[in-house]
Amino acid sequence: MGVSMATAGMWLERWERQQQRYAVDREERFTVIADVVEHVTAGCARPLLLDLGCGPGSLAARLAGRLPGAEIVAVDMDPVLLELGRTHHANAARYVDAVIGDDDWTDTLGLDRPLDAAVSTTALHDLSEPALLHTYRRLAGLLRPGGALVNGDHFPQQGRPLSELTTYVGRRRAERSHAHTHEDWESWWAEAAQDPELADLFAQRERRRAAARSGDRGGGHLTAARHAELLREAGFRHVTSVWQFGDSRVLVAVKD
Repeated sequence: MGVSMATAGMWLERWERQQQRYAVDREERFTVIADVVEHVTAGCARPLLLDLGCGPGSLAARLAGRLPGAEIVAVDMDPVLLELGRTHHANAARYVDAVIGDDDWTDTLGLDRPLDAAVSTTALHDLSEPALLHTYRRLAGLLRPGGALVNGDHFPQQGRPLSELTTYVGRRRAERSHAHTHEDWESWWAEAAQDPELADLFAQRERRRAAARSGDRGGGHLTAARHAELLREAGFRHVTSVWQFGDSRVLVAVKD
């Protein structure tokens, strides 16, 4: 039995507010990602987009609104967030259950042509460095020439003084926008776990989290410079940041 639209809508609304605590200028970051995708898909009648670590479809829904002719494939491994997305943002994307970074994860995507763009926001930092390089190589193979990988995330600076400075600037920005008053990540998950409609999904989630803990999944946050090195090693020659506030950036890699 699926989740009702009312339940999905309620938890999605709380998710959106909760995420504002962590992604500095989150809406602007989404907008910049959409700007990049709009640019690289100009002239494409039906661009094919891949949303990596899609969660409940927040970015996919915004891209669908900006580019109504796009076909979006949204992939994640969290059964709770996937079901919320499938229910509340059903028309935004085709949702795929897969573990990004696993050996065969791209085989489950069901792509019928090269990607025009791959996007992600606050997700790829969960990968270990070897898994991240593997993922970048797979994406380089899936993208068409001129296609782009667009990653919005928090990228710490090299060295403690600059890392602390950019983190502080971002935190002060969040305080000025009152984002720090929203519920936090732990509270959202703790309360959602008490919802009877989500009980089966949370049981699946816990089984997957236990399996993930036994494998090599943790990576921590790498600097933007290290991401750029891995992207070039994976075959992307053109890598740049197109937006930054504090340690929040949008990093773009374009395929030749």
